[in-house]
Amino acid sequence: MLHSSLRALVAALLFCLSCGVAAARAPLVLFTDFGTADGAVAAMKGVAYSISQDLLVADLSHEDPGSIFAGAYRLYQAEPYWPKGSVFVAVVDPGVGTGRLAIALETLSGRFFLAPNNGLLTLVAEREGVKEVREIDESVNRRPGSEQSHTFHGRDIFAYAGARLAAGAQSFEQIGRKLPPEALVTIPYRAAERKGDAVSGIIPVLDAHFGNVWSNIPKALFDELKISLGEPVRLRIRHGDRLVAALDAPYERTFGDVPQGRPLVYVNSLFDMAVALNLGDFAKSYGVDSGPDWTIELSRADLAHAPRGQAEK
Repeated sequence: MLHSSLRALVAALLFCLSCGVAAARAPLVLFTDFGTADGAVAAMKGVAYSISQDLLVADLSHEDPGSIFAGAYRLYQAEPYWPKGSVFVAVVDPGVGTGRLAIALETLSGRFFLAPNNGLLTLVAEREGVKEVREIDESVNRRPGSEQSHTFHGRDIFAYAGARLAAGAQSFEQIGRKLPPEALVTIPYRAAERKGDAVSGIIPVLDAHFGNVWSNIPKALFDELKISLGEPVRLRIRHGDRLVAALDAPYERTFGDVPQGRPLVYVNSLFDMAVALNLGDFAKSYGVDSGPDWTIELSRADLAHAPRGQAEK
C-alpha cells in the first residue's frame, strides 16, 4: 500500500513537472504600432495563450509612436517598472519581411526584449546594459503553419518566441545563435549636456495627449544651474538650425502653479525636464514636434530681453 502511494506521488510530481514546461514564468508585455481597430493585437495574444493559458499578458501601447526612435523612448519609459524576468515583445517594424534580423536582448537588469533589429532597443540597451544578444531562430521560433506569411512577424515570430520564453518552454539560450553586442542596431542621438550657464538636449517625445514637451535633460543636470522653484527659465527650442521658440517661463512643481494658459518648466515623471502650458497644448501653440533633430536649451532667464511667457519674434 505504501509503495503504491509513493508511486502515485512520484507520478503526480512528474506530471506537474511536465506541465511546468509551459507554465507561466514571467509577464509578457506587448508593444506594437498596430492600433486596436482590427484583430492584430488579439491575434498576438491568442498565439501567446496557445503556448500557456497561465501567462500574464499585458499591453504597453499599440498606438503608432510616429517613428522608431519615439517607439524606443516609449519602451524606455515603461520597462523599468516591470519585474526582473519580464519579457517584452516590441514591434515597430517598417522593415518587416526584409533582411533585418529578428533579435532577442537580455539586459543586465534581467529583462528580455524581442524586437526587430532596427534601433527600437537603443535606449533600453543604453540604460540597462547589454548582457547578451541573440538572433531569433525562425526554424524553431516561428508559429507552425505561418511559413508563407511574411508581413506579420509580430504574430508569427515575436509573440510566439516571446510567449515560449515567458512560459518557460525555452531558455534564452535556446532562442537562437549568440550575436556580438555590436550587432545591435542603435539610433544616434544627442545626449544631454551642460555648456556654461545652459543645459541642452533633445525632445525625444511629446506628452501626446496634453502637448507637453519632454526633454532628455535630467533634473540632476538642470540643478547644476542653481535655479530655484519659482524663478524664471530661458528656454529655446530648435528644429535643426531653425529657432522655433524662445521664451521665459517659471520653474514650477506642477501645472496649477501658474495661471491657465501660461507656460512653465517642470520635472516630468521620468525626472527629466519638460515644458507645458497649464490647461493648454504647448507643442501645438508653439509649433513644436519631437525627434533626435529637435533640441531644447534651458538657462537662467534674462527678463530684460523678453516678457515672461512670451516668445521672441
